[in-house]
Order: sequence, then C-alpha cells, then structure tokens
Amino acid sequence: MKTAATELFGVDYPIVQTGMGWVSGSKLTAATANGGGLGIIASATMTFDQMAQAIAEVQAATEKPFGVNMRTDALDIDKRIKHIIAEGVKVASFAQAPGEATVKTLKDAGVVVMPTIGAPRHAEKVAEWGVDAVIAQGAEGGGHTGVVPTSLLIPSVLDAVDIPVIAAGGFFDGRGLAAALTYGAAGIAMGTRFMLTSDSEVDDSVKQVYLQTKLNGTVVTTAIDGAPQRVVRTEVIDQLESAGILALPKAAVNALKFRKLTNTSLTDLLKEGMAMKKNQNLSWSQLAMAANAPMLTKATMVDGQLDVGILPTGQGVGVIAELPTSAEVISQVMAEAEAALRRVKANY
Repeated sequence: MKTAATELFGVDYPIVQTGMGWVSGSKLTAATANGGGLGIIASATMTFDQMAQAIAEVQAATEKPFGVNMRTDALDIDKRIKHIIAEGVKVASFAQAPGEATVKTLKDAGVVVMPTIGAPRHAEKVAEWGVDAVIAQGAEGGGHTGVVPTSLLIPSVLDAVDIPVIAAGGFFDGRGLAAALTYGAAGIAMGTRFMLTSDSEVDDSVKQVYLQTKLNGTVVTTAIDGAPQRVVRTEVIDQLESAGILALPKAAVNALKFRKLTNTSLTDLLKEGMAMKKNQNLSWSQLAMAANAPMLTKATMVDGQLDVGILPTGQGVGVIAELPTSAEVISQVMAEAEAALRRVKANY
C-alpha cells in the first residue's frame, strides 16, 4: 500500500508506532521497522547517552528507516539533533512545536520533521515553518492529548494544511486505517496498540492490567503534571486529583530521584523546571508534579510497581485483548484495511 506517508518515510506500510516514554525503546522500534512500519524511539525519557545507545541498537537490528522523538525544551536538544543527523536517522518527531530554526536545521540535513499537533491552528503554524508531515492526535489518544475528537480533528487538519497528515487517537485495527485513508490522511499512528505487544518494554504484569481495562476505564487528568493526560483510572489518580498542594513535597522528593536516575545535574533540573513553568504556565505544585511524573510513570510501567498507579493509555485499550508481536499487529492491520477498502469499493 503506497501513500504519501510510505513515500516520505521510506516504509512499506502507512503505520507509525509513536514514541512513548519508557515504552518505545530499541526493541519495539526495531520490531516495528522490520514489520514494515515506522518505529520511533522515545528519547524524551532518556539521557543523551541512552538515546545514542538506543539508536545504535536499532541500527544493528534493522536496515529499515526509523525515527527518534525528542522534547524541544530539552537542555541538550541541539546536541541530540546533531547526533541524529550524524547517524542518518530518517525521522525526527516532536510532541511540541520544534521551532522554525530547528525545522530548518533538520530539513537541510535531509531529516523528515514530524511534530504531533492537536488543533488545526497548530498544524498551520508548523506547516509554515516547513515541517514535512504532522501527526494529528485526537482526544481518544493516550498520554498527553487534546480535547478534540479524532473524527473532527482529522478532517479539520486536512482542510488546513497540504502536507501529509498521520491520523492518531483511538486507532487499533485495519478498519481505523481504512477510515483514516478515506478521510484523506496518509496513514495512522498507534501508541497503545504497539504498547500492548510482546515487543514493548512495559512490565508483563502491567500489560495484564491494561488488557483488563474497559472502554470506560480511562480518564483525562491534569493532576499528574499539569497538562491533560489520558491514563487508566486508578485509586492513585483519584488521590492525585484531590491532593492539590499537598502533593508538592512528595513530588519534589521524587523529582530529585529522577534527577539521579537520569544523571541530570541539580542546576540543569532547576533550569528545565523554570523553562517548563514559563512555557506551560504551570503553578509551583504543577511544576513539581511535572518533574515527578516521569519517575512515577517509569515505576509503574517499567518496574511493575502497580501501587504507583500511573498508566498512560488511549481509549483503544478497552478493545485490545491480546499481546501479539509488532509485526503481527502490522500484518493484521493491513489485511483488515485492505478488506475494508474492498467492501467499500464493492458497495459503490
């Protein structure tokens, strides 16, 4: 199946595995790439050296194109960009607007630039800067997400820009891919579906919790880090939403633990925190929680400490019941999409 996305990324199928912190490591990224989709390393929760190692591991495991997701407000963003350029990484993805200068640097080096957006005006802004494509994520998506449903967001973004649009937010099967293509999207991006594979780095006990989550078992909350984030509703989430300023001391302590885990100096942690406070207009308690959030998420998803209770996910988790390989997911999605498109053609 050829679309603007497959041509742009150099992959076999118009399927993107999103860069999920603590989840999208080298194993999942390489498995997705070898399955014919675009795998993306989530480097936002990695140190520079960990990112460099993950890139090397993917390159050792596949000759297929892949991407790296980065935070635009990372203190070492320029160093990271230089490295992915030097290593010939195909795609740079961002959860925030990368800025016109960053876009130019990457494009001049031949790197495909693809930020994630949640509103047509955001798509217009980054398109003016010259990005190659956008992932448009609707409210059904997991982790940090917007408020506009996917079915309304995708056509609105398609009307706003003339670059390839990758539809995201609630996609989990081939019928969703067929629907996205009929909207005019160039492909789909999936996070939760790839998270719940045998290739993801999520702890097996945590995967079982996800598989048991119902369609109505998620909630969008700002209590974790100040930004709207879709997660599995747990007792911990309910407690965080009611804690308010009382969460500040514990959050500050765990932020320092995260600093040690990632080898971040106290000075850099404070600089990053002040930048987040300014850019995201966070209160002091929200800022502490934002610094705390990566530690909580890792403890739950990677270390299997279910009592921590931070489980980012899309609403699609409620219809996923198996843990196939990434390649099997891609194969099944493509077969279902082709069958769905044939049915549509037969009816007209």
